[in-house]
Amino acid sequence: MKFKQIFLLSFLLLTAFVLVGCFNAKPEDIMAFTKPYEVNVNMATYTIQPPDEIEVVCSKIPEVHEVIQRVRPDGKVSFETMGEFDVAGKTTMEIAEMIKLRALTLYALAGDYPIDVRVTKFASKYYYVMGQVNFPGPRLVTGRDGVINALAVTQPNVLAWTDKIQIIRPSSDPNVPAKIFEFDLKEVLNEGKANKDVLLEQNDIVYIPPTVLAAIALKIEEFVRPIGRAFSTVNVVQGPQ
Repeated sequence: MKFKQIFLLSFLLLTAFVLVGCFNAKPEDIMAFTKPYEVNVNMATYTIQPPDEIEVVCSKIPEVHEVIQRVRPDGKVSFETMGEFDVAGKTTMEIAEMIKLRALTLYALAGDYPIDVRVTKFASKYYYVMGQVNFPGPRLVTGRDGVINALAVTQPNVLAWTDKIQIIRPSSDPNVPAKIFEFDLKEVLNEGKANKDVLLEQNDIVYIPPTVLAAIALKIEEFVRPIGRAFSTVNVVQGPQ
């Protein structure tokens, strides 16, 4: 019995060590993220991609005025008279300028900005919430998605280690490490400290790990479940005696 207790304690300590050691968070990595109060809602940098939807506003051109277009898989939108426009990878201001230049060959337009383009549906960029939440998975980026909002929507469950939440910005460069910092939800809820809330961008990951005890329970379940299925299969094959 004593040997079993020592083995169990060693297993628990090893699991806790491995779980804590797997976090690569660095407090200074938060500097790679933008704080909500540092920027206003700004569409100047949002690039359109399929299947985003845009609306063109120009009262002088009925063909396009208040027409909503879903960007096609080939990255284009089209109008009957003015033809196709390749809008993928461009901002709304760039698209407006492109439409204006072609419209000027057909219509007389006054003013510096006679055409306005707006995003009516964000549908192409995602961040991800993974781990111990009730509603994990991809979430659409709108430009004002903070960590607190992401957690409120996805709802951490009872297994969540809410003071060790990992905010991850993957790197597309193999020579540049990902940026990772820890977010303490308990601190926000208990003390109202939201100083680590940041705006999430495309491909960012919010990972909510299990607590040490929850991780141990999940590992035990992972180990026991196949055994239970094996015995269940044997009983089904043999049938009642």
